[in-house]
Amino acid sequence: MTLHQTLQTTTERLKHVTDRPRLEAEILLASSLNVDRSFLLLHADEELKDTKGFEAWIERRANHEPVEYITGRVSFYDIELYIAPGALIPRPETEILVEKAAEVIRAQGLTRIAEIGVGSGAVSVVLARMFPRLRIVASDISEDALAVARRNVDSFGLEDRIALRHMSLLDGIEESVQMIVSNPPYVARDAELAPNVVDYEPHTALFAEEQGDALLREIIALAADRGIGYVACEMGYDQRERISAFVKQLGVYSVDFYTDLADLDRGFVLESNKK
Repeated sequence: MTLHQTLQTTTERLKHVTDRPRLEAEILLASSLNVDRSFLLLHADEELKDTKGFEAWIERRANHEPVEYITGRVSFYDIELYIAPGALIPRPETEILVEKAAEVIRAQGLTRIAEIGVGSGAVSVVLARMFPRLRIVASDISEDALAVARRNVDSFGLEDRIALRHMSLLDGIEESVQMIVSNPPYVARDAELAPNVVDYEPHTALFAEEQGDALLREIIALAADRGIGYVACEMGYDQRERISAFVKQLGVYSVDFYTDLADLDRGFVLESNKK
């Protein structure tokens, strides 16, 4: 079977699990061959000689396993990262969080920040690459996630600037930080998610108590208690009202909410009123 024919049949097989079957077929085939997707077009008439490994990948995807876990690769912002089960797959929405955090870092000349829930390390790695003087302490409760983050941090030569810690929130972190950045779990426990998410991605990185905003409020309260000047967090589209009320109740921060590309509420940036 030629590469062209393989892509055609694979596209048909993936139609029931994704709304982008052709793209995913190309990603999987190119990754299995360790070539760029352009290679598939330029060599469309070449025979696919070893199909065993590729067939196994297609079977995994047909069972809803995310493409990123199958290939071990994920694109985020301007880089490609290693990814594996145990770490949440970085989403395009989180690139907006990076941009919002970068705006504060640039405007205020920040040099010391903390990331709570580092996951794959995507946010910390991108921010560290943007700002050569930035030092980051990044925590996570998952050792599996930290193993993924460590591999990404090391691959970009950032081990001297990103300190990874196995802990909840900032427990045990004594260093002074100027801002907290976080994409914490914010999905309500009773929310219905697609099989590729709920069956494969780590629940500790997805779900939070109450209506999904419990950990967000913990992070805000922690920042207020420590006198941290800025907080940038991703949140759920339906959490703006509760977060706004909590921030107002504390009386420590002003809050600026931002939206994603679908014009849904997706996060916020807090700035201390005491500066």
